[in-house]
Amino acid sequence: MVDRSIRTLIEGKECITCPEHWSVIEAARLMKRERIGAVMVVEQDKLIGIFTERDALFRVLADDRDLKTTRVADVMTRNPQSLHPDKQFADALQLMHTGRFRHVPVVDNGRAVGMVSASDAMGPELEAFVWELLRQEQVSDVLA
Repeated sequence: MVDRSIRTLIEGKECITCPEHWSVIEAARLMKRERIGAVMVVEQDKLIGIFTERDALFRVLADDRDLKTTRVADVMTRNPQSLHPDKQFADALQLMHTGRFRHVPVVDNGRAVGMVSASDAMGPELEAFVWELLRQEQVSDVLA
């Protein structure tokens, strides 16, 4: 499978984070400005959560919460699954696929160092990943 390390993928990209005390509107504006679908929530550079566009929709808008007074800490996903930067991007794709999410924080010794997303897969890994899923399905059919 054609692959890259996550470290190679995030190299040179700014690590976008916010503190847990921010309001949802502050986080949403950061996400809009940076053109990202999720932001890592940190406390002293340590990852404590992730706030995604899906959190904004389901936990804020759908629950009719106030954007200016609701804190990110109240609606973020705490202790999200993450990967080390030395893992392969295929590991991130597998994690996103099985977990049914689109963003994976990258953490080194507890410190947030970057984020990978499904949109990062618009390269050779996507094609190889799809072929691998098809191969696994065919093997399961043969063995069944």
